[in-house]
Amino acid sequence: MTQERSHFESRGSVLALDLGEKLVGAAISDAQQITIKRLAPLRRSNWKRLLTEVETLIERFDAQSLVIGLPLKLDGSVGSAAENATRLARNFAKSLDLPVFLQDERLTSFDARIALLADGHDEADIPGLIDGESAALILRDFLQNKEPRKVELQDLGA
Repeated sequence: MTQERSHFESRGSVLALDLGEKLVGAAISDAQQITIKRLAPLRRSNWKRLLTEVETLIERFDAQSLVIGLPLKLDGSVGSAAENATRLARNFAKSLDLPVFLQDERLTSFDARIALLADGHDEADIPGLIDGESAALILRDFLQNKEPRKVELQDLGA
């Protein structure tokens, strides 16, 4: 299920998602994959609505790939949250016509909070910004990663 970065030659915008229970953080890179912008969070309800909203973002920003945050446990093991993220990543890979990757997101919420405070945001503003900032950190880590984990359709039995 892993694919080395040398095989990830996609240019163009990359969309990243931080899958929360109620909200899904989103961030997008520019086409040169240099800058990253936080987007408004998506409300998480059902799969069909989430897929439609993600498809809208992909079209709006002409995203060429999708990155899903993989919430591993601190020791690197897979728990129920990581299993859920992997399942959703597989669903996206089956439903979208672009590569879907998983990116380790351990401690991104903690780092996002620190980054927002350092940027001068008030404590009251943080709940509305943290999901997008977490997605931006996931995307930053993905773009710097040498060995992203791609969700392969052949791994899905498709």
